[in-house]
Amino acid sequence: MAKTRLKSGEFAMELEQDPPLWTDRKRIFGLPISFTRYTLTARKLLLNTGLLNLREEEVLLYRVRDVSMTQTLPDRLFGVGTLCVDSSDLSVPHLHLRHVKNPDKVKAALSQCVEEARRKNRIRSTELMGAPGEDELPDDLDGEDVLDNPADEGGPGPEPAGD
Repeated sequence: MAKTRLKSGEFAMELEQDPPLWTDRKRIFGLPISFTRYTLTARKLLLNTGLLNLREEEVLLYRVRDVSMTQTLPDRLFGVGTLCVDSSDLSVPHLHLRHVKNPDKVKAALSQCVEEARRKNRIRSTELMGAPGEDELPDDLDGEDVLDNPADEGGPGPEPAGD
């Protein structure tokens, strides 16, 4: 078996590329003339911004918790809308796809892809219910508005018994 030396910047494996299911740009007055690009694949949602300095944000679809859509009156006149994607991703908890064409169809396609990604990764929606960092139990377990263990919060401990 012959060993081949890798040159700088080469990979010894094939990188998996998802074909895009939907792409669009942020629109100004209904025209795609901005440097913000959106891409939806079967596994992730990408937001690319910039002309000289490029920035890419990505959210894995199985981490998406909620998708909502807003359309102002000018948005409706130009046939665009804004999708707000909430996720359990710590680096991108909220992703806004601003001024996309046919936002209702994009929202439906995104929701369908999210469900498919959850099914493939065997993720139930109950696993995504808590907000990021809410893995621990609350300090008020009995619901009486008094911390059950105030020492955890730096507060005073139990009062000493009287003489």
